[in-house]
Amino acid sequence: MVDSTRLISITANLGDTKTTITHPATTTHARITQAERDAAGIGDGLLRVAVGLEDVEDLQQDLLTGLST
Repeated sequence: MVDSTRLISITANLGDTKTTITHPATTTHARITQAERDAAGIGDGLLRVAVGLEDVEDLQQDLLTGLST
């Protein structure tokens, strides 16, 4: 899903005006154990989206494209 988005930036970096998407289990929380991630509610299917300043309809379409692949 993450690799299929085109407008949304695939990054673990925050603080930008662009919308970003991350997969915490393999990026920001990859160094902790699976048990610790489970206890924190960080499952393998969790994605984090930080919404930026792009048009909401463009973002919706990009997410729908990603989800449909």
